[in-house]
Amino acid sequence: MTFDPTLVVGPELLAQHGVGVVAPFDFALDRELWRWTPDDVSLFMTRLPYVPVPVTVEMASALSDQSIVRQATRDVLAPEPLAVAYACASGSFIGGKAGELQLHQSMLSAGAPVSTTTSGALVESLRLLNVSRIAVVTPYIDAVTERLVSFLGEYGIEVVSSVGMGLLSHIWKVGYGEIVSAVSTVDGPEAEAVFISCTNVPTYDIIAPLEQMIGKPVLTANQVTMCSALRAMGRSAAGPGQSLVALAPSTAA
Repeated sequence: MTFDPTLVVGPELLAQHGVGVVAPFDFALDRELWRWTPDDVSLFMTRLPYVPVPVTVEMASALSDQSIVRQATRDVLAPEPLAVAYACASGSFIGGKAGELQLHQSMLSAGAPVSTTTSGALVESLRLLNVSRIAVVTPYIDAVTERLVSFLGEYGIEVVSSVGMGLLSHIWKVGYGEIVSAVSTVDGPEAEAVFISCTNVPTYDIIAPLEQMIGKPVLTANQVTMCSALRAMGRSAAGPGQSLVALAPSTAA
């Protein structure tokens, strides 16, 4: 008897497409990225080299080194992803608008068919939602949070309030309760949406409940990164009850 794989998965699911992900050396949330990913899309992960400094402006600058990002992009191209994402918020906003655009271009020059960065994806997402005034929650020290505010200002996006947790390491250990508390503190009527920064902050399960609680879109670093990468390859992310994900079908290429 011959085994027919189409009887198990269906012929339309046999072909796998992928997203290449360039992440910081300490990225601990691979599983979270997968939760936004459709069943017939794979993630191909690679890590940037270790940087022996705390989560500061110095670390973010080191993670945004174009030659290193270019090499990491080349490394992740072997399985032929349809898009490559640089999954680091601070590394992509630390150099301002010009630095993010240079990162984007360095990935394309390395051979990425299309590329996105977390901070570029944030700007794209805010435009799709027609949002220009936001509240921001970060795990960073003030010096790093200020760079995010400055980056957004270059695109005409006003940060009406912000709060940073002052963490220098182990950001992936931040609990959902801490994030919800920070969002409750920073949100106000003048903010049209809330952004939770850092791809090492877990957020998937609390986005929809937070949106219901505050009555406005809640965007997060991993969410905007995955939605942008998938949208670039004509796909929609998986995220029930998330405002940004709900936009994906009508805006996919």
